[in-house]
Amino acid sequence: MPQAHMEETGLEGAGPVRTDSGAPALQGRLDRWRGQWRGPDIWRRGVVLAVLAVLLGLLMLIHADLPNKVGNLGSLTETFLPWLGLFVPVLLVLALLRRSATALIALLLPAVAWVNLFGGLLTDKSGKGGNFTVATHNVNAENPDPVRTARAVAASGADVVALEELSDASRYEKAMAGAYKYHSVQGTVGVWSKYPLTDAGPVDIKMGWTRALRATVQTPQGPVAVYVAHLPSVRVKFNAGFTAGQRDNSAQALGQAIAHEPVRKVVLLGDLNGTMNDRSLAPVTSQLRSAQGAAGDGFGFSWPASFPMARIDQIMVRGMDPVSAWTLPATPSDHLPVAARVKI
Repeated sequence: MPQAHMEETGLEGAGPVRTDSGAPALQGRLDRWRGQWRGPDIWRRGVVLAVLAVLLGLLMLIHADLPNKVGNLGSLTETFLPWLGLFVPVLLVLALLRRSATALIALLLPAVAWVNLFGGLLTDKSGKGGNFTVATHNVNAENPDPVRTARAVAASGADVVALEELSDASRYEKAMAGAYKYHSVQGTVGVWSKYPLTDAGPVDIKMGWTRALRATVQTPQGPVAVYVAHLPSVRVKFNAGFTAGQRDNSAQALGQAIAHEPVRKVVLLGDLNGTMNDRSLAPVTSQLRSAQGAAGDGFGFSWPASFPMARIDQIMVRGMDPVSAWTLPATPSDHLPVAARVKI
């Protein structure tokens, strides 16, 4: 019994020894860390970080005033505007490491600016109901499996499907025939519908060949004018900046066509090669409502499919209420299909 008592006492004594030896060291480190956040130095350190934070916030706040005359700098910034928010946590970590109260306070500006611009996209705004579902997909002219792509989009159950960049429309027509009775292909864009199509024809967007169309879909709730468009591509070049002149001219022409549309209910489907933030698309975006912005869940980035960084594939409506919007699973294309459900 005495031996057992001695062993128990030894075990009981071992724990407190280790705890007591570590606690002062840990407490000392905490005290030193807290001490470094006291005194006037916390306001003097990190001035450069504070300046960078203020510049970042101002860039978000005045992005619409950035000039487009030099390399379309404004449009380039607006295309990837949401990604500027990634600099906020980076600067936050640096400010904490630098132990700078000045930098931490300055970071409030870009943080608040980003939340003001994009905070609404962080919540799910999708609802239930709706009676008209549409989808659009840039299928990629070099798509290795058009049949699989067409069937994947048709599986969404959309009442109307728009496809862009059709290099061989016949393969898509065959694949979509079972799900859609009506369709029209104009140039490299096409529309497929479960409801009758009338007045289908090309829309001149000043490109020299057809990359936009308009048709009337005779839905049970009445006629809906459907536009399908694939605006010219943009490029980022070292010596020229963001080259988007041809796209901007096409956006102007498309906007004029929509402005003269006699049908009250309108839906635009397509690859606009630009985001809703891009001021150069204002001739179009000022007239229509983004389904993703009104009823989406998240940012809904659609390009590139391997790592989506921007939503350049758009569904926009007029005279109808978006209920929900989402991206569809990836296909062999370099774009993700997008879909939306609206109430006519």
